Amino acid sequence: MDRAAIGIFDSGIGGLTVASEIARALPEEDLIYLGDTARLPYGTKSAATVVRYSERAVDLLLRYPVKAVVIACNTASAHALESLRSHTDLPVLGVIEPGARAAAGATRGGPIGVCGTEATIRSGAYQRALAAALDIDFAALGSRVIARPWPLLVPLAEEGWTDHPVARLTLKTYLAPFVEAGVDTLVLGCTHYPVFKPLIAEVLANDFGGAPMVLVDSALALTADLTALLNDRNLRAPTRDGRRSFFCTDAPERFARVGTVFFGGDVAPVLPVDL
Repeated sequence: MDRAAIGIFDSGIGGLTVASEIARALPEEDLIYLGDTARLPYGTKSAATVVRYSERAVDLLLRYPVKAVVIACNTASAHALESLRSHTDLPVLGVIEPGARAAAGATRGGPIGVCGTEATIRSGAYQRALAAALDIDFAALGSRVIARPWPLLVPLAEEGWTDHPVARLTLKTYLAPFVEAGVDTLVLGCTHYPVFKPLIAEVLANDFGGAPMVLVDSALALTADLTALLNDRNLRAPTRDGRRSFFCTDAPERFARVGTVFFGGDVAPVLPVDL
């Protein structure tokens, strides 16, 4: 099992930000990545649909020798984590709890902001995880956590418009209520959003007078959890150059082109699959 791969899936290419961090921290591990681009975005779907799509994605990953599954999608983590843990005997990790712990450790006592897809925000998963991480009763969270959907960023990211005037104007609009509320820590609650970090910092500096705000990317915390799990179960691969395999359910040429921005390197070849 130590030579088996780590299976990673997302609704599209955003989860490549998570895969990139795993590849950086665990270069010896084989990674199999699936982007369900035919059904993108998950963030506008019902919970039942997200669970169904997630189970099909994991079923595809299980066709290969894998030793752990990473849900590199906040919406799927919010709605399908427990279902997927019942769906397979393999360890399944989501991005929400690690991100919430990282935010709780980064805040300076001010409100914590959460941005994500409509489905992730509506689920309340981050709010519950932050209440647990902050050791606060969920009913008493009040204004300590401010959650807002940022639905336009996913299609902008998938289009590769990570430094485009449209993205800049969108972020100015989206950031305004967080700045007005005095948010000191902002959880990027969608794996597409980290590619906008430079632009978010620029908008905060130029349009909001350099409002201090720590941006939390759950990929770092999740990778730490994954590393600990592999060590605890004696599943670390031997020293070698791990292989990276990429699959998607639609438009592999476009996935390969835009995916390099998210992964920070070449993702070709991308093989098409049908779920």
